[in-house]
Amino acid sequence: MQKLMIANLPPDTGDEDIKALVAKYMPDLECGAIQRVEGDGSRPAAILSFPAATFGAMGKLEQRLNGMFWNGRTLSCSALVR
Repeated sequence: MQKLMIANLPPDTGDEDIKALVAKYMPDLECGAIQRVEGDGSRPAAILSFPAATFGAMGKLEQRLNGMFWNGRTLSCSALVR
């Protein structure tokens, strides 16, 4: 299972908003669970799980979303390697 962390999300972003963002740029990837990362609330983050994704697909998604200006915030993304 591959995972991607997206940080600096707008505070009011729901899980469905995140899934729609992923589907827009990588429609072949299905996002499974979304885990919110606790912090001070200034740069909300989430860890997305992709049960059937390859490492190469995660790299492409990371490149597409990292640095993207979305809903008033510049996203910071990184693929998590185990």
